[in-house]
Amino acid sequence: MSRLRVSIIGAAGYVGGELLRLLLDHPFVQVQQVTSASHLGEYVYQQHPNLRKRTTLKFSDPQQVEPCDVLFLAMPHGESQQRIEQLAALAPRIVDCSADFRLRDASLYRRYYGEEHRAPHWLSRFVYGLPELHREEMRGASYISGVGCNATASILALYPLVKAGALDLTRPVIVEIKTGSSEGGASPNPGSHHPERSGVIRTFSAYGHRHTAEVIQELGLSEVHLTMTAVDVVRGALATAHAFLRPGIGEKDLWKIYRQWAESEPFIRLVRDRRGIYRVPEAKILAGSNYADVGFDVDEESGRVIGMAAIDNLMKGAAGSAVQAMNLMCGFEETAGLTFGGLHPI
Repeated sequence: MSRLRVSIIGAAGYVGGELLRLLLDHPFVQVQQVTSASHLGEYVYQQHPNLRKRTTLKFSDPQQVEPCDVLFLAMPHGESQQRIEQLAALAPRIVDCSADFRLRDASLYRRYYGEEHRAPHWLSRFVYGLPELHREEMRGASYISGVGCNATASILALYPLVKAGALDLTRPVIVEIKTGSSEGGASPNPGSHHPERSGVIRTFSAYGHRHTAEVIQELGLSEVHLTMTAVDVVRGALATAHAFLRPGIGEKDLWKIYRQWAESEPFIRLVRDRRGIYRVPEAKILAGSNYADVGFDVDEESGRVIGMAAIDNLMKGAAGSAVQAMNLMCGFEETAGLTFGGLHPI
């Protein structure tokens, strides 16, 4: 099988670097170009030192991208929608890691992003990029969006319960997400400046976070509320979702729901042990991995269920899901290039 030519626009950032790391080891693709306007002409390992001796690629001009088979977009929010016509002419398949094409409804985009979408007629052409929900749509798709890392953790914490019809949807769902500093990207801001960020446990979005829109769209929950808290780690996101069960559903039913789902998914691992340190999902051991560890607990007296999902925000919450989506889109084995299981200890 000849290898597909893939290129990455915006490869100097954290997500672009993770995409490149994965694609360099992918058995069915060849990286053709990686671009960066601010680091034009530099070797990629000057921005991604873990790739030293893995590649001699240099960053090229994002305005001089050559045609390829698959184009990954890792640009800042807002840029893809302005250039989508031009970008679509470069490759028959696109995976956009930004937020620009995650939502199907332009009014939902306006509500959560505070501006009009600049290419609303393209929204319906993209498949939302979480394979666990849209696997069949991705097969043979031409355009796939990225996923929000906080949205991914929230969705995976709740999806098996929603899919099984186990929740009392007349009551609100509350999700607390704790996330690492790499979520802020490679360009610093005052809040991510190390002296201000180190050691914190800081709630930075008590409600109304943009990724709420993805959870509403993908799970069909009208009463869902996300609270975002920054913690002192670089990688990782942990979603803890609080909801209420329909009458008659207990712990045994939940075991069945979660087991059947995890067993059917290549990157979902059920974590609910009685002994040991890692009895519940823990983001730390997922660094560099495309796996999502999920778990649950239940207060049968009140009927409250707690769903948990831990991910590496740069992997399952961004680059890993993007490569998994490409695998499905191109007819490759879904797990190709993504089997690294994480590190322990770390």
